[in-house]
Amino acid sequence: MDHTIPAETAAHVLFHYGREGGYQPGSFTEQLITTIDMADPGNRDRLAAGFPDYVAAVVAIQYDPAGVTRLQQIAAGQVAA
Repeated sequence: MDHTIPAETAAHVLFHYGREGGYQPGSFTEQLITTIDMADPGNRDRLAAGFPDYVAAVVAIQYDPAGVTRLQQIAAGQVAA
């Protein structure tokens, strides 16, 4: 699941997980991230069809040991995803 993650998306996901460098999204996006966070792999794949950047960011923070750092760098504009 390799997809470009915009800085805003990275910041929203960081906020959801209580990590530095994030900021609060709107209520729809908060619920979307919560839904992706709770989804089993099959439903997460379905959500990726409509929201690939958010799914990629949640997967990065959940499963990649360097995911938090990577999202913080993206949110700060230090790297492109």
